[in-house]
Amino acid sequence: MLKVAASGLVELAERDERAELSARVGRPVRWAARLTGQGRDLLLYARSQPAAGPAAPGPEYRLVELMPSQMDVVRVFTGLADRLQVPPAPDLDERVRAAVQDRVSGRWRVYLTKEQMASVAYGLWLHKMAGSAAEANRFSRDHGIAHTPATMTRVEPGRRSASAGAQGTSPPFTARL
Repeated sequence: MLKVAASGLVELAERDERAELSARVGRPVRWAARLTGQGRDLLLYARSQPAAGPAAPGPEYRLVELMPSQMDVVRVFTGLADRLQVPPAPDLDERVRAAVQDRVSGRWRVYLTKEQMASVAYGLWLHKMAGSAAEANRFSRDHGIAHTPATMTRVEPGRRSASAGAQGTSPPFTARL
């Protein structure tokens, strides 16, 4: 209790306050403490944190451990959800908010579905294309998944693509090289 009092979360009762409490309850009160404003704020804050959740939410979920820099990228990615052309997978933002940091390894522990993992890989790929490949490369190495953009079909000048429609039009994403 002395450690908690030293942190400023509680105030220990003085001798006269303990005597008054002893008279009220009809027995000796050896010690008493009350929360300070900071102690109340800590309780409120701790209760507002998302629960760590069960050890494994279900068979479709896999434990993913992310380095702090990877988690920062994923948070930016989920924060841009309403502005992206390819938004994050459903409920990825909730999973990211529920992530818990392992105090020993420093990694963020989050349970994701395959679809959510692919979405994380996409967000890390965006970060890679913007200038830093370390986070995406580590994710690929650790979890065996990496985003690769859709490949373009090579079409010789003056020839139709083999996948062109019956009318002889090229598919919308075929590039002429």
